[in-house]
Amino acid sequence: MNLKIVNDIKEKILSLNTSDLIKYILENHKNVALSSSLSAEDQVLTDMILKVNRNSRVFTLDTGRLHSETYKVMDETNLKYGVKLDIFFPKFDSVENLYKTQGVNGHFESIQNRKNCCNIRKIEPLKRALKGVDIWITGLRASQSITREDMPIIEWDENFKVIKLNPLINWSESQVWEYIKANKVPYNKLHDKGYPSIGCEPCTRAIKEGEDIRAGRWWWEDPEHKECGLHKK
Repeated sequence: MNLKIVNDIKEKILSLNTSDLIKYILENHKNVALSSSLSAEDQVLTDMILKVNRNSRVFTLDTGRLHSETYKVMDETNLKYGVKLDIFFPKFDSVENLYKTQGVNGHFESIQNRKNCCNIRKIEPLKRALKGVDIWITGLRASQSITREDMPIIEWDENFKVIKLNPLINWSESQVWEYIKANKVPYNKLHDKGYPSIGCEPCTRAIKEGEDIRAGRWWWEDPEHKECGLHKK
């Protein structure tokens, strides 16, 4: 049944441009939500979605270790669109236990430690955020990472048991920035300082010339491991 719904939606949206795709989804389906990390891609989708319906659901995960610039663009987004983004935090007792067991920056010591941190700060809050959601919209693009090259525009996400829609999967980075500039969309100013991909402050750095756009995320790990678990293949 889930695959039938996915295929039915796919048949209807493949010929649509991204704005019309968003409009179709919001007007024909209930319980739709965008998960936003306040990235450039997510800001494009936030703009598109709120132009269709300002009451649409957009949520973000506050891991407790975000850059100050990320909070600034969060505030700018609320003010521009006259909304309040839904914010989900990790459970305080889980964070306290994490610090007791592997320390404040234990995520640098092993992939497992890093995944433990991501699970507490991102995965568990995301599971709560997706409760009752039928269609989960993301800002993933295929060219962002080798782990995302084969992701389709719409799929059934078995991990979170939800239909996952990736409207920008075939967009280029230049398309993202053209849209942001043309529509005066608020964006994270770290993008102007060599941060194409922005996550938690300890796990994100600016990239060097010629590096992959995801090279600044978990830079101490191999590229094949550079997902936190939100978007498994």
